[in-house]
Amino acid sequence: MHRFKELKIWLKAMEVTKQVYKLTCDLPKEEMYGLNQQMRRSAVSIPSNIAEGTASNSNKEFGRFLSMANGSLHELETQLCICESLEFFTEQRTNHIQSNITELQKMMYAFRKNIQEKSNI
Repeated sequence: MHRFKELKIWLKAMEVTKQVYKLTCDLPKEEMYGLNQQMRRSAVSIPSNIAEGTASNSNKEFGRFLSMANGSLHELETQLCICESLEFFTEQRTNHIQSNITELQKMMYAFRKNIQEKSNI
């Protein structure tokens, strides 16, 4: 069992979530119920799934929650690309969050691989 508040991937996911909330405040008002909410839901889902996974009974089950968190992370990355494509934000404006997303993807991959290896022992 893991203490989610001590996991580096959870801490990084929380950082990304805060960044998303700050960024989405600047979306056009007509996106209040569109991209704004969708991006926030995706972002919140990442640390939430990591935390929920720590309560799992097995590393295999925890890996499933990490997969869901990773899916939400890729969903968020796509939504940022959509925002750039629609010219809501410049690439320069989203560059920092994009690099945190890439870093978190790598961290989650390594973490998941590690717990899978422990399951196979």
